Order: sequence, then structure tokens, then C-alpha cells
Amino acid sequence: MPAELKRKRDTDEEVAETTSFPKNKIKILLLEGVSQRGIKILQDAGFQVEALKTALTEEELLVKIKGLHILGIRSKTQVSKKVIEASDKLLAMACFCIGTDQIDLKAAQDNGIPVFNAPFANTRSVAELIIGNIVGLSRKIGDCTAAMHRGAWFKQAIGCFEIRGKTLGIVGYGHIGAQVSVLAESM
Repeated sequence: MPAELKRKRDTDEEVAETTSFPKNKIKILLLEGVSQRGIKILQDAGFQVEALKTALTEEELLVKIKGLHILGIRSKTQVSKKVIEASDKLLAMACFCIGTDQIDLKAAQDNGIPVFNAPFANTRSVAELIIGNIVGLSRKIGDCTAAMHRGAWFKQAIGCFEIRGKTLGIVGYGHIGAQVSVLAESM
């Protein structure tokens, strides 16, 4: 390879490794018990990460938002227009949940702050919960548990049945309904 092309390639690789804003200066606040694995990934990448297990009130957010670049929340934290307008360096907000109702989207848009969410984050968990409830209802686990707490023990499964071989009707076939069908089909 000619020397001038090698120099150009080396320069291009150096540019690709740098960012317009050093990662070690980017401050991230993650609220409501975000995954430890996710926190570690961000820290290992060089970001300054503060993680709290609880949601913050508006007053607490007004203090924390100063100098913050990225805010990551779940569903309890409410990010109002007042909080967004008080931010001086906020680059983005992430909702680690299905919706974004907890953020004033108009205020975020007016201030040029993108808001991201994770619409499929809980799909599999919810589908598994539905299958678990189907099994629990078909075996009358709730009734049997209540009876056991009253001191009764039923050895026979009267009125209970297996779900194998039954037809499952799914109302709404979005992401969760599709996952329920995959799980149910494999049973």
C-alpha cells in the first residue's frame, strides 16, 4: 500500500475513535433500579454513571438535572416541563419501559431533547406471566392457596384441568399476543 494511502487510512481510523464530546465527561443518571448489567456496560465504556434504585420527585429532579447529559427512567419518575427547562446540558432521555407518558414530550421537543423508549422490553415477561396465570387459573391455584391458609388440604383436583390439548383464544395479536401464541404452541 502506498505510504500516502496508509497515512490517510490511519488518520480516518483515529477520527473514528474520537468523539465530538469525550465520553468520560458525559454524566448519566439512571433511576428506578435499572439493570446492574446495563450500568456496568455504560461505566466500562467510560461514562460517568449515577444509578438510584428509586424514582425522584420533581424537586429532587430539579437539583439533579443540572449538568446532566442523559436521564434514564422507568415508569414512576415524572419529567415535567419545569424539569426539562431547568436542564442546562440534557442531550437525551431514555424510558426503560413501554411508553413515554411520564415525560412532557412537547417540552422535550421544544428543547431539542430526543426521548427514547423500549417498547419490547417487557414483552416476553408479560407473555410468560399470562401463560403462568392460565396454568394457575386452570389448576385453581388461588382457591387452593386460600383454602390451605384456612387449614384445608384438598388431595383431589376436582374442577381442575390440564391446559394441554385446549384451544387458546388470543384477543389482540400485537407483540405480547404473538409471544403468548409462541409459548402456548410449545406446550
